[in-house]
Amino acid sequence: MSDKSYSLQQLADYLKCEFIGEADKKVDALASLEKAQQSQLTFVAQDKYVKLLDDCEAGIVVLKPGLQANWQGNRLLVDDPYKAFAQLSKLFETRPKAPIGVHPSSVVAESAQISATARIAANCVIEEGVSIGEHTEIGPGCVVGANSVIGENCLLHANVSVYHDVSIGSHCIVHSGTVLGSDGFGFAPSKEEGWVKIHQLGGLRIGERVEIGSNTSIDRGALSDTVIEKGVIIDNLVHIAHGVHIGEGTAIAGCVGVAGSTTIGKHCTIAGAVAINGHIEIADNVHFHGGTIVTKGISEPGAYASIAPVQDVKKWRRNSVRYTQLDELASRVRKLEKNT
Repeated sequence: MSDKSYSLQQLADYLKCEFIGEADKKVDALASLEKAQQSQLTFVAQDKYVKLLDDCEAGIVVLKPGLQANWQGNRLLVDDPYKAFAQLSKLFETRPKAPIGVHPSSVVAESAQISATARIAANCVIEEGVSIGEHTEIGPGCVVGANSVIGENCLLHANVSVYHDVSIGSHCIVHSGTVLGSDGFGFAPSKEEGWVKIHQLGGLRIGERVEIGSNTSIDRGALSDTVIEKGVIIDNLVHIAHGVHIGEGTAIAGCVGVAGSTTIGKHCTIAGAVAINGHIEIADNVHFHGGTIVTKGISEPGAYASIAPVQDVKKWRRNSVRYTQLDELASRVRKLEKNT
């Protein structure tokens, strides 16, 4: 629970919006419409939730100007309540920060350049030639490999592994257990020697304002760099293979796998458990539904999906058998068409 509290006036100033009510009314937490109490703030993001205001006990409500008549209490009036809620959540952040400076248990190479305002927590390893920008925090147990660069105002949570020659832009967040710049899955088959490793000689470049979830792996390139452009958000348990290029503002949900050398355009959304083939190109503003298997490139923006939806298991078994009969059925239809 946060020990911070803010008045209606302060919150309006922060959001640069109009307010109605008691200017000195204070709240110390955010809560849902159903559970908010007098000391808490809530919001109405969609018109269908207005009915919940009848039983709401919140101290302050964020809502659109057109809905203000539905709440007689303290109001913050904004065009986009959900965005405002996201902005306000920063004020009530409860995560403790590491102290400024380098914890004595961390190992830092002499050639590393670390800003005087950076925070390096316990048991970190910062290798030769690393650069860490102002106000960046490196959580406990992180490793930053040789010649990697981390920009300003970044946060690496505990136990993030950054390999050598990785570049991370400013205002990025990387969650625990994630590995950045690991080797891509490159091997040449050989009868004499089995699989011969192709050493991955490229790097990994991550733009500014990127957030990467926990236990995600992003490989370095085989020859050219893997690139994650600015404003990309990536969920937990995602794998981005070597040489992939992800465009600005794209969002990738959990358990997605992207095979090597694929290009994904700007402002795409990729729902959970999507599998994307390698060496293909996906246009800007493409949206994949969950579980979609992408085997070929997409040249036109729009929404795409594959795989049959959930169904009763008995029906699924029957339909699975019918699926295996489709080729035979298609041949019979063609013969019938020829004879008519």
